[in-house]
Amino acid sequence: MPPAPDAAPAPGTAPAAAGPARAGGDVTVAAVVVTWNRLDLLREALPAVLGQTRPPDRVIVVDNASTDGTPAAVRADFPGVDLVSLPRNTGGAGGFAYGLALAQAAGAGLAWLMDDDTVPEPGALGALLQARTAYSGPAPALVASKVVWTDGRPHPMNTPRVKPLASRAERAAAAAAGCVPVRSASFVSVLTDLAAAQRSGLPQADYFLWNDDFEFTARLLRRSPGLLCPASTVVHKTKAFGATDADPGARFFYEVRNKVWTLRSAAPLAAHERVLYGGATVRRWARTFARSADRGTLARCLLRGLAAGVRSGPRPTAEVLAGLGVTMPPDPALLAPADPPVLPDGPAPPAANAS
Repeated sequence: MPPAPDAAPAPGTAPAAAGPARAGGDVTVAAVVVTWNRLDLLREALPAVLGQTRPPDRVIVVDNASTDGTPAAVRADFPGVDLVSLPRNTGGAGGFAYGLALAQAAGAGLAWLMDDDTVPEPGALGALLQARTAYSGPAPALVASKVVWTDGRPHPMNTPRVKPLASRAERAAAAAAGCVPVRSASFVSVLTDLAAAQRSGLPQADYFLWNDDFEFTARLLRRSPGLLCPASTVVHKTKAFGATDADPGARFFYEVRNKVWTLRSAAPLAAHERVLYGGATVRRWARTFARSADRGTLARCLLRGLAAGVRSGPRPTAEVLAGLGVTMPPDPALLAPADPPVLPDGPAPPAANAS
């Protein structure tokens, strides 16, 4: 049975299954929206999700212990949504891992992942599904939307990385479906094949925020195709227009630690990719420092993040989310088990959004 509103489901349970496929063989889609203290934005996002020309078969909202009245408002205004209110903030990483586990347990075939500040255009999901069907190669592990800011410009924060070494056949198959092959994507409207996700493992909940979507999608696409579908458009309503090198303040700790964790792991990236992405990361960090008005904070976070990233590894997602009431599928070992535990001197979860 579905979880009661304002509460996490009982251990080992999940929302009532809708079945793996709809009548006519159309795959079941579960939309997963992760939120934390952004009720006004969620009130824009959910009507857009529910009002799709091809609506999702179920909508799961994972609330990361919001204190702004989100659970009561969702229960009152969106009674058809499966609301799960977690007792503590697990960050975007934990929220998406939890939501994916629920979607898998409910028997969905695809999960449409997005933040609470994502407003999809009416045909966004239909275009993703059409592209997935039109692709003549192996079933794509994910199909990502084109993400724009509030003024219609492509959002640099959410531009999927085009696959640099895609074969001519991959490019041709993607082009025939109106798409581009990609190597990674963000959690701002990405349609994920849950069978592929079960094989590669859930997002790393211990990342809390930043780089969790990059690590997860890169790992998912290590041996499977992924697509960017320009016909599917969503608006990402961030406060400002900018890329990932904008000044993050104290949250820079998570960027550094999590990127080091990702580059240390052989699961998401091949050896040559780790070299390339590592170099790109150093250049981006240099731009972040150059544009910052508080370089002292960034320097302290850089040192703590490097220490934590080198001397620790992410805990298994099942351990991070233990006690929250869902049976987690097993994750592959992404780092050597001999890695020491996470350092205790990392900063507390930031007051800024961590949905």
